[in-house]
Amino acid sequence: MDSKGIDQMLSVMRGAAAQAAGRPADASPTSNGGVDFAQVLQNSIAQVNQTQQKAEGMAASFAAGDSDGNIQDVMIALQKANISFQEMIQVRNKLVTAYQDVMNMQV
Repeated sequence: MDSKGIDQMLSVMRGAAAQAAGRPADASPTSNGGVDFAQVLQNSIAQVNQTQQKAEGMAASFAAGDSDGNIQDVMIALQKANISFQEMIQVRNKLVTAYQDVMNMQV
């Protein structure tokens, strides 16, 4: 299991959510002292993709009869991939809502 990668991805996503809510976040600063939101988002999506690919690989390997893994590890990896994907969807929904709110503001 690569729980370090999941924890890192969750930390980045929580930092992005905190930044969007106006709270200070523990994210890597850019040269101008702010957070590079595009990079944080891109890294988060890459981590989710990597988690899903790893889980699918484990499931395919288990289904093929590979004796290296057991069903518990496969199920845990699939659940981690599902949870990280659902969290990414929730972040996307929040970003879309925030964008719509900004676009509906009257100046």
